[in-house]
Amino acid sequence: MSGISPSLKPPADAVKPVRHAEAPAPGELLGAHYGECFGCGGEQPHGLHLEARAGDGVSITAEFTVQPAHQGAPGLAHGGVLATALDETLGSLNWLLRTIAVTGRLETDFVRPVPVGTVLYLEAEVTAVAGRKIYSTATGRIGGSDGPVAVRADALFIEVKVDHFTDNGRPEEIRAAMNDPDQVRRARAFEVNP
Repeated sequence: MSGISPSLKPPADAVKPVRHAEAPAPGELLGAHYGECFGCGGEQPHGLHLEARAGDGVSITAEFTVQPAHQGAPGLAHGGVLATALDETLGSLNWLLRTIAVTGRLETDFVRPVPVGTVLYLEAEVTAVAGRKIYSTATGRIGGSDGPVAVRADALFIEVKVDHFTDNGRPEEIRAAMNDPDQVRRARAFEVNP
């Protein structure tokens, strides 16, 4: 990225991230953390329906296809949608740490236009951890892992307790998520929302 802000540079005492022993195996599809999530949820008709897979270490790959509902300028993806795809991908990294975290800061570089119909291939990794702060980076390429770079981002996530969501979310959705009989889905519902 060009000129990363000081808040996105890990401090000198930051440590290398450690993949949680119970994290999904490399290649495993992570699935939606919440069905209504605009980024990854299958219940959002105009959402990104982004699919992320665990990678080696503390990394993931993800893909989404830019749909007509995602355009800003005629025939091109809206920059906010691309930033959302990066945020969703970066946030999914926290599942490999088994940490509940929210986006504290996201800086995005838009390198080239992304046409409607394009598959955006994203790669992300956690670069450092310092206390509750998780530093990560991502790149989005057009058409595949060796395609031209279209977007890049650096992010800072902050570890939070589940109370962050239960105290601030809409009660009916919080209750529904907390009553989900699937323990993994229940835990993932609260992993990356701001």
